[in-house]
Amino acid sequence: MTGLEIGIISVGAIIVLVYSGLHIAIALSLVSFLSVLYQSGSTSLAINLLTLAATDGIANQTFAVIPLFVMMGLLMNATGVGRDAFDVGDFVLHRLRGGLGLATVASNAVFAAVTGVSIASAAVFTRVAVPEMLRLGYSPRFAVGTVAGSSVLGMLIPPSVLLIVYAIITDQSIGRMFFAGIGPGIILSTVYCLGILAMAYFIPSMVFDPTRKFADEAAMGADRFEGVTWGQIALKLLPIGFLIFVVLGGIYGGVFTPTEAGAVGALFATLYAVLRGKLTLALFVQTLRETGYITAAVCFLIIAATMYSRSLAFAGVPSEIGRFAQTLTQNYLVILFIFVLIVLVLGTIIDAISIMLIVVPLFLPIMLQFGVDPIWFGIITTIAVEVGLLTPPLGMACFVIKSSLTNKEITLEDVFIGALPFAAMMLFVIGLLVRWPHLIYIDQWFG
Repeated sequence: MTGLEIGIISVGAIIVLVYSGLHIAIALSLVSFLSVLYQSGSTSLAINLLTLAATDGIANQTFAVIPLFVMMGLLMNATGVGRDAFDVGDFVLHRLRGGLGLATVASNAVFAAVTGVSIASAAVFTRVAVPEMLRLGYSPRFAVGTVAGSSVLGMLIPPSVLLIVYAIITDQSIGRMFFAGIGPGIILSTVYCLGILAMAYFIPSMVFDPTRKFADEAAMGADRFEGVTWGQIALKLLPIGFLIFVVLGGIYGGVFTPTEAGAVGALFATLYAVLRGKLTLALFVQTLRETGYITAAVCFLIIAATMYSRSLAFAGVPSEIGRFAQTLTQNYLVILFIFVLIVLVLGTIIDAISIMLIVVPLFLPIMLQFGVDPIWFGIITTIAVEVGLLTPPLGMACFVIKSSLTNKEITLEDVFIGALPFAAMMLFVIGLLVRWPHLIYIDQWFG
């Protein structure tokens, strides 16, 4: 059996196992073991190879960045920064038609810079933004769709757990991945806002509830913000801005390594939670427990992905697939199109990190043979993978929104339909980044 055949069979086996209900890490490990066992015919060799993969997989202090940023995000979430960010966005943008949708996108972008987890954004803004939009006459589908679409910014704007995972499994710089995520994050946020404005002014039935009198006019008035000053709004944004400046500014300025920045961010988040009176002993213990759960799950997945990558290398799968791809075409865009298509299909049944762990080891070696920048490829992969959070039947962000809704009249179908325009906008941004690759680096925007 050739390496190409082994690669195709392994991916198919993993998908079947995962779709049958087996945990993705177990599926990756099992397929890797059986693959090496088939090729070598030696049980001891298969066990030793995979044991080394498990040992080497997370034997690096770089992995400390995961629990630190996760803890920082959980603590900042507990302090109510999501509510504060939404209040600031609402105050600044409420005079525009569709202003609450714009405020949701803007506040989600800010919230993403202190959490890095899309699911957390989806849960927070479902409770914060959706009730307010429904009260002011917005369509239920638009309300939940805006939250679903903007929640994916949490996995693109640094510090992002997905960018960290990609950097680790591809041996890239976490700092460079973070820097590369800023530009596309701004672009995606801008495209979302332009899309909302276009819908609000040209297709108002997509934004506002046609069964109610257009209530957004009330949102344009000053009644909701009577007595609120710019100083009060600035105070709400100050802690978030300071944390972003310290953590990301420290990384890009060379003051901290990403791991050190995670530690500083976690310390600041703890102190801020204490000062706001939000951190009880029970909540702190719960935060530590959740941090441990998330970290263990991510590290287990990375160990399994390391096993999978080594089993593929043992079979010569990357080079075999690379040669096959080059016989098909000399245009890397064709391979990239196939890659994105596969990711979108997998996104309907598998979660974001799992998709990345399965497909990146197969396609990155091919893209490197075409001279593709692995950092750029990582951003394209991240956005494509995140589309899966919005597509049925899995659509994790949509499920989180549905479970967090207080209005039970809004169905899961409404959430998925509302998220479709935002999924389309994400694909548009992928097209922009493919056409102009330099857009991932904000220092090249005007160069």
